[in-house]
Amino acid sequence: MTTDQLSATFAALADPTRRAILARLATGEASVNELAEPFPVSLQAISKHLKVLERAGLISRSRTAQWRPCRLEAAPLGDVSEWVERYRRFWEGGFDRMEEHLAELQKGENDV
Repeated sequence: MTTDQLSATFAALADPTRRAILARLATGEASVNELAEPFPVSLQAISKHLKVLERAGLISRSRTAQWRPCRLEAAPLGDVSEWVERYRRFWEGGFDRMEEHLAELQKGENDV
């Protein structure tokens, strides 16, 4: 995955409406109307969100007669997970150091 693709994925995930759309698609395919149902915005606005998700590779659309279902494409999310995983050791190490420091502080309080 190139950095540009990773940036597109993060940009797409930055919006709560798009994250909610992805969460809905995680349960199965849905039409634009079905995806728009819970949101107080126009179909045009939902279509714009879907285009952002599609450009980021997070969804795909197919055509079956009149029905154009949207489908979650999880590969970019896996790439985001791999990117985040690289930093897991760093922040987990930070928590370990903080825990050690707190233990030392508590030990000092008990000695007083």
